[in-house]
Amino acid sequence: MQNKNLQLYWRRNLKYLLILLTIWFIVSYGCGIIFAESLNTIKLGGFPLGFWFAQQGSIYVFVILIFIYVRLMNQLDKEFDVDEK
Repeated sequence: MQNKNLQLYWRRNLKYLLILLTIWFIVSYGCGIIFAESLNTIKLGGFPLGFWFAQQGSIYVFVILIFIYVRLMNQLDKEFDVDEK
């Protein structure tokens, strides 16, 4: 891979990581701690939504973000022709 393509590849990879980690931070810290009191007015399965996000929601979101990252990286690898054949 040429140096210019390598830099573009890593720049896009870091962009994906930054976006996905920001989403995870907002969900885990924001919904689980900062907005917990306002979210607790909503019930999900009999439990307050703020409690649910703090205990389970952020974990579910993190696992979903892992699958999204894998898909994005597979597409990026194919685009730059560095995928496993």
